[in-house]
Amino acid sequence: MLRFFLFHEAMLFVRSLLFNVVFYAYLVLWLILLIPGMLVPRKTFIRMVQVWARSSLWLQRVIAGTRTEIHGVEKIPSGGALVAAKHQSLWETFALMTVFDDPTFILKRELMWLPFFGWYLWKAGCVPVNRKAGSAALMQMTARAREEAQHGRQIIIFPEGTRRPPGAPAAYKYGVAHLYQNLGFPCVPVGLNSGLYWPRRQFIRRPGTIRLEILEPIAPGLKREEFFRLVQDRIEESSNRLLAEGRRELGLGDSVGTPATSSTNI
Repeated sequence: MLRFFLFHEAMLFVRSLLFNVVFYAYLVLWLILLIPGMLVPRKTFIRMVQVWARSSLWLQRVIAGTRTEIHGVEKIPSGGALVAAKHQSLWETFALMTVFDDPTFILKRELMWLPFFGWYLWKAGCVPVNRKAGSAALMQMTARAREEAQHGRQIIIFPEGTRRPPGAPAAYKYGVAHLYQNLGFPCVPVGLNSGLYWPRRQFIRRPGTIRLEILEPIAPGLKREEFFRLVQDRIEESSNRLLAEGRRELGLGDSVGTPATSSTNI
């Protein structure tokens, strides 16, 4: 039994090491390959980035043994929308690119200053936020996000602002409610369990199935507090259920959640 455990841990380490090396080397390669993309239309550039994102998910499945299931894609409304997603890992920052047609992210302004990476964020039309500017930052963010949504884009925000460990108490910020009230577009909540398989600030990449669930859109027009409670409840209920499924798969125990209505395997 001990020998089997040691062998399992050794294989987990080797596969994680190999995946990390390949993933980041592949990322660097794409940072170079995308340079000509600065000259093409933005939508074409988004398609190029989506090729990288899909191929990265494939590498994760082949090398680390981590599959992806995306549930509820039929619930995504056409045209512009606000997308409020749980944030547990680096994984969803690129996996969500494969889910939506023309996505853009709300992100901190400092990321736009990075060589190559920042250039591509600018090219993709991401919405920067100056966190030190207070209410002025909210106004600038809202104006820019509204402009992008009016062009039929999906505005992705992580309402907690940073990655949270799986099962950690919710820490939602009111920025998502401010956007919801001022954009006038439906909000699509997203739950997931990525933190079990791609833990934040950890080297290990666990085999299994990362599950991401697109939830029923919240129509515009709700009062701020009502929306804020509703979006938290939906994301947390979904994420906790998916975490329970993931823990069972990893042999960590927990109850089994209700399966989603439809899924896409990657």
